[in-house]
Amino acid sequence: MATSKSANTYNRQNWEEADFPILCQTCLGDNPYIRMTKEKHGKECKICARPFTIFRWCPGARMRFKKTEVCQTCSKVKNICQTCLLDLEYGLPVQVRDAALKIADEMPKSDVNKEYYTQNMEREIAQTDGTVAPGELGKAKATSDMLLKLARTTPYYKRNRPHICSFWVKGECKRGEECPYRHDKPSDPDDPLSDQNIKDRFYGTNDPVADKLLKRYTSMPQLDAPEDRTISTLYVGNLGEDVTEKDLRDNFYQFGEIRSITLVTRQQCAFIQYTTRTSAEAAAEATFNKLIMKGRRLNIKWGRSQAQGQTKREGESDQAHLEPVPGLPSSLPHPEEMQNNFFNLNAPPPMLPPPPGMRPMRPPPPHPRGPPPPMRGPPGPPGMRPPPPPPGMLPMRPPPMMRPPGFMPRIPMQTVHYPSQDPTRMGATGALAPPGTTK
Repeated sequence: MATSKSANTYNRQNWEEADFPILCQTCLGDNPYIRMTKEKHGKECKICARPFTIFRWCPGARMRFKKTEVCQTCSKVKNICQTCLLDLEYGLPVQVRDAALKIADEMPKSDVNKEYYTQNMEREIAQTDGTVAPGELGKAKATSDMLLKLARTTPYYKRNRPHICSFWVKGECKRGEECPYRHDKPSDPDDPLSDQNIKDRFYGTNDPVADKLLKRYTSMPQLDAPEDRTISTLYVGNLGEDVTEKDLRDNFYQFGEIRSITLVTRQQCAFIQYTTRTSAEAAAEATFNKLIMKGRRLNIKWGRSQAQGQTKREGESDQAHLEPVPGLPSSLPHPEEMQNNFFNLNAPPPMLPPPPGMRPMRPPPPHPRGPPPPMRGPPGPPGMRPPPPPPGMLPMRPPPMMRPPGFMPRIPMQTVHYPSQDPTRMGATGALAPPGTTK
């Protein structure tokens, strides 16, 4: 074996030749009529350093050209895309997937051991149909809660956008709209996502994207079991109108023995009670934010004990003391404290007592028969009437009576029905004289 890989006598039988790459839907693009260029033994694999077939294509309009970065053997060993090195099934980095499935990476990193390991993996892959990943990854069949919550189910074509134009950042780009690069503000250089390594992504060590996803998973809401160990009931909401009791039993019986199922059709919810607390915990952990029934994602919660519900109802009847909101009027006083003060006015000042030696004035008593009718004119001699006017003439007004000097008529006395009609109410003095008299 020659020492140089460029020599013709080097182990060429280990060089890879392929007809189509192993790609994810995001890297492949949304164009169904994609065109690729293929070059046999174009470059060395960035992981195992063996020559392999290079594929290059444009995933769509206004996208950058992409190419394969690792060989198909390394891609099959980790079950990843040849370009982005993300998992083909979940679209997640290798570090997140291995942490969720609890897989230990045993791939060597030295040159000799790496080549020996790769040859053994190729032999194992040749004995299968190529649909199952070799090694520990192919043996991990159990799904994880982390994978179900973080998995990307739809393509993310923004990863295929062009890189940022360095000349535009400097203000020297003269291409304008014809520039194939992106004219956007660059990211912060101190951001960990701006420093990514393809080998760290492949081996699942020190991957900043994986660290970000793991922190997101820890901050997600989780269903905590209640402290009361007697609670073994689960609340299932958002059922819909066509869900039956049989559908609920078929989906929840696998976690343990069910004591009763109460279906509330009007509220579109149900209460499932298990015989043991362990079965209820297993059902809550396996179905929280994961169970989809007839196109609806079910809302899973823990039930409440009867004592807890009764305590809460009693507490709700009491009015909690809340701080007043600034700018709003204060609450009205109690009706017994208002004393007919409907406009919430301040109390009037107290009345001062009369000076010593003086009696308070009392209003005169009302007239028993009421006031006499008012007089329209001066009374004439008794038994005499003025003659009627001739036809066609108006009656003449009698001349005013001559009153002696000093004569002052008195106002007739009126009946007092309300305090405001009392003339002595504001402190007037003197008594009213009867009508027809003078001082």
